[in-house]
Amino acid sequence: MADAEIQSLHYSVGVLGISGGSLLLLVNGYGSVSGDSLISSTALGVLLLIIAALLAYSGVRRSLSPAPLFTCLCLTVSALWCASGLLYILVGEGYVNPTQGLRNAMIPGLAAFTLALFILALVAILAKKVVLFIIALTISLACAHQIAGLANVRFGQGATAANYLLVCFVGAYFGTGRLLSYVTRGDIQLPGTGTDKASQTQTQQGLDSGDVEAVGLVMNLLAASVLACPLLGVVPKLFVGHVPWLWTAGVFQLGVCVLCYRGLNIYSATFYGFMAILRFAEGYSALVANLTGTQPYSPVPFPTVFAILFFVLALFSVRRSVADSVYQLFFVAYSIAVAAQPRGFFQGGTQGVQAAIFVATALMLLVSINNKASPYKVPMGDGLLKFLLTRTSFISLRPHDKDFHAPYLGYSKYADAEILGHASSVLAAFAITATVGAEGPLAVLILPWAVVSGGLLQLLCGSVAFSRGKTLESAAFIMYGFMWTVWGLTRFGGLYGSTRGFSVAVGIISFMLFNCLVTVGALYLSVAWFAYAFTFQLILISFLLDAVGALPYGYDIGVTIIFGLVSFYCFLANLFNSTFQKPQMPLGTPLIKLGGTGREKCPHLTSRKATSVMEIAEIMKNGGICGMPTDTVYVLVAACNRPEAVEKAYKTKQHAGDRPMSLWVSSIKQLEPVRDQINPLLWDLMEAAWPSSISLVIPRAPWMDFFGLKDSSKYIGTPQSIAIRNPDCTVATQLISLVGPIAVTSANPTGEADTTHHNQVYAKLGDKVEGVLCDGPSPENIASTVVDCTKIESGNIGFFRVGLIPKSQVLQLFEEVQRKHVRGQMNPGFETDLSDSVGSQRQAGEEETPAEEETTAEMDDSLDTNSASDDSL
Repeated sequence: MADAEIQSLHYSVGVLGISGGSLLLLVNGYGSVSGDSLISSTALGVLLLIIAALLAYSGVRRSLSPAPLFTCLCLTVSALWCASGLLYILVGEGYVNPTQGLRNAMIPGLAAFTLALFILALVAILAKKVVLFIIALTISLACAHQIAGLANVRFGQGATAANYLLVCFVGAYFGTGRLLSYVTRGDIQLPGTGTDKASQTQTQQGLDSGDVEAVGLVMNLLAASVLACPLLGVVPKLFVGHVPWLWTAGVFQLGVCVLCYRGLNIYSATFYGFMAILRFAEGYSALVANLTGTQPYSPVPFPTVFAILFFVLALFSVRRSVADSVYQLFFVAYSIAVAAQPRGFFQGGTQGVQAAIFVATALMLLVSINNKASPYKVPMGDGLLKFLLTRTSFISLRPHDKDFHAPYLGYSKYADAEILGHASSVLAAFAITATVGAEGPLAVLILPWAVVSGGLLQLLCGSVAFSRGKTLESAAFIMYGFMWTVWGLTRFGGLYGSTRGFSVAVGIISFMLFNCLVTVGALYLSVAWFAYAFTFQLILISFLLDAVGALPYGYDIGVTIIFGLVSFYCFLANLFNSTFQKPQMPLGTPLIKLGGTGREKCPHLTSRKATSVMEIAEIMKNGGICGMPTDTVYVLVAACNRPEAVEKAYKTKQHAGDRPMSLWVSSIKQLEPVRDQINPLLWDLMEAAWPSSISLVIPRAPWMDFFGLKDSSKYIGTPQSIAIRNPDCTVATQLISLVGPIAVTSANPTGEADTTHHNQVYAKLGDKVEGVLCDGPSPENIASTVVDCTKIESGNIGFFRVGLIPKSQVLQLFEEVQRKHVRGQMNPGFETDLSDSVGSQRQAGEEETPAEEETTAEMDDSLDTNSASDDSL
């Protein structure tokens, strides 16, 4: 129920945020008179930005559950008020005329949001989401009335304010109701504000859906409206007032790109990464045209390359649906239109394509959000490619599930971003082949392509690669991202000028040294990555030669084209191999292989899969030793019935002579065959204490031979005692059930800190293990509590170590067991006084009986020499 409550809190924050923004706008609308605003434009813009940030947070957090309508509504309204706030700030600071300039700037954006919110309202009523229907429809009407007020001053803003008043009341009531329910844990619930159990169950089952593609479509609708309005005569031209709309769309589409990677959707993530590049380029063109009076022109090569990338992506997007593929073909036409006209974004051909994109996007938005939220589905051609390939054996599709996106080391919530990273390198490489003319670098549309695609998107891809455990790939993408950003701003941002000399050369040499390390590392990765890193080194050499004024004619163009072609092959190969199981486009094996350190030698398998646990179990049954997560820290394990594996695990740890191993079972049932050799009081204590983070040190007995340890039994415990435990960890107990009792030691060299992440197992033990079961960070960084039961026959227990389980809790369990033995089964009527009696007798462990003091003292004396446990306990 805790997750459902958190989702309810995000819902209340989002609805209350919409209510707060509506209150701000209705007060400004009702209080303003013609030519005189109640709230200054700058203050209004800042307040709208704050509320937009709150709505964006709520929408992103809610996007982790299957609530596409609420997520899309929150993020759409957030984008509306974010762009509007930026525009009001421009008006307040004098960059946009408060009358005619404000009208020309606001109308295109408001028109797009009017249609988008109306579509959301239509789907909401089909999905029977009445509250979302009222909010979406009313804000849509408010935007429509605001357009009317801007077109005709006599119309006024009263109708807009009236619509926001209704939103304010509805949002305040439902948001407050949800918030009260969350705060009081359901004790207070306003009528009509509860959530049905079916939706809560759905939320629990789909926490990782991350589906926000509809928001990306809304941003496409926004950009298309802004660019098509000059063609339709709604506004005279594209100018600086449209930049907030376009750049807001770009920022939100970057967010959609990240969330699509979070939702394991590489096609949509790549597509919206491409969209963000276009949005920033369009906004940059409008900004430069306003500042310099010159409309930037687009050289032919890189829009053409962009069209090719869009076309390839559209072909492979048939894997998802035919509708997605056809929709992406519109952007192939758009890129060709930009390449065909020198001042692409300002000319009729490009704007005409955007008008067609506006219509196509509206239809796609309606169909996609309807299929996500409404019971009435519209076919989009899903699964057509799979159907066509069912009769062929040469080509088979790769299943697109979480298993496919298993990270290089362990568990990650993100899909692989290498496709977008290599595509960004292609765009940046072909962008810098353009020649800067006499008009200056700003007049050529290079800067956004180099800085956004080569810089910003590569940084994003590097972050995703790092989260997936790809150390070299993430380092390369991040370094290349910085290089493209610095070089783009310096060379094509007007900062470079005619400067040539030592300072620029030193910076480039520093990047070259870093890239030498990446190139050497790529030798151990694949041929494709080595070619990618090596050809980028050639580009850095061209930058250096240019900085010192010694660049040979044509060298920079040649190496840039080579790098672009290598990057395109990597893009195509990764996209192809992500789509098809066979055949595969070769990326090449490592040119240099290190013996015994590869992934094949030590597989890292996610613990979230039952098949992974079974694979690790097979490794252990064949005599292998493995790393494993537990309820405390990671441990190194070996099957007891494989004596050679137990000995190997013991010797794997350095200087482990004073750190004997322990014995773990999946349940007390595994000890049932030797029950007659175990003290009855000890047996009952095991039943009461396990499964838990309690290790019991018990006398050594002949029953250990039953588990097949043979001579390796000397590595478990001491000659007098052994430590035994049943962990409170589903993965660990499942593995032990498959293998049988296991010998356990901590997964770190003796003397080092406990291992609390699967990557640390690999780092500390390297190729000494045959497999690692990965589960990310340990749930606890505290080891188990080690209880001495060697004198339990006399009614005494002691403590080697007090860890995760407190001493008082163990003593309470032991007293319960003792009472059962003395009086038989305890009367339930005494249970309520148990904790009080334990507390009064022991004062939370501060006062001990003489027998306990003696036992504890003995344990302290023997801890350094005879300890039967280590940090893994």
